[in-house]
Amino acid sequence: MNKTLLLLTIASFSIAILLITVSYFAFREYSNIFSTVLVIAIVVAISPIAIFKYAESNKIRSLEDQFPQFMNDLVEAVRSGMSLPQAVSVVSKNDYGNLNPYIKKLNAQLEWGIPFTKAFASFTRSTKSKLIARIGATIIESHEYGGNLTDVFESISNTTVEIERLREERKLFLNSQIVSGYIIFFVFLAVIIGLQKYLVPTLTEISMKQLVTEQKVENKQLQLEYKSIFRNLIIIQGFFAGLSIGKMSEGELLNGIKHSLFMIILGLLVFTLAT
Repeated sequence: MNKTLLLLTIASFSIAILLITVSYFAFREYSNIFSTVLVIAIVVAISPIAIFKYAESNKIRSLEDQFPQFMNDLVEAVRSGMSLPQAVSVVSKNDYGNLNPYIKKLNAQLEWGIPFTKAFASFTRSTKSKLIARIGATIIESHEYGGNLTDVFESISNTTVEIERLREERKLFLNSQIVSGYIIFFVFLAVIIGLQKYLVPTLTEISMKQLVTEQKVENKQLQLEYKSIFRNLIIIQGFFAGLSIGKMSEGELLNGIKHSLFMIILGLLVFTLAT
């Protein structure tokens, strides 16, 4: 496991356990407060890890976006008659955004005399991208077993461009699913607000009439308990709905974290103002 991720996991879970412990001793007699703190503790435990993985996923995606351009330039350099180390040396002077450090490291390794196959394998592993790793494996095999490298590189370059095009088409096609996900969440939010404002007062009045002879139950306290339950439901619904939207739109569950946080914050804000 990545050292940063390990430390982040330990820190987030420690804070979550501390919150639950303090809440248990301070608010265990107040179920509405304790349940709310419990949900917050779970979000605190999961969110930092998910945000870290999301940032890492975004970084890999940016590398994959720049990789087709790198392959195109490498193909042109090889086609002009250069060897692979010479071609890498030439294209390393170009700007490829977040891919620049990896290409410069690859070029440095080749200049130090490290064989191309070993250096390129290290390059693909360091990007942590499955797409780049698969393409790198094809390039390494072509280099080891011979053949027309120009044709192989050009074919691989076209493949990477096609993959990126299909990915963008998929994203555009699924935009309607994203809109549907948000509509479902806001319909859920409207139903919850309606229950809290209109149905819960009626139910608590009925409960009061039934329980008045046995025990004293405050109408306001019952409404607060319902409100706490509904608030927790909004957090849970927003979190998992956001993850689902990320999975549908970008193919990665953790890419839905931004949607989850937006839904949770907006949902809680609207619910608090409306009730």
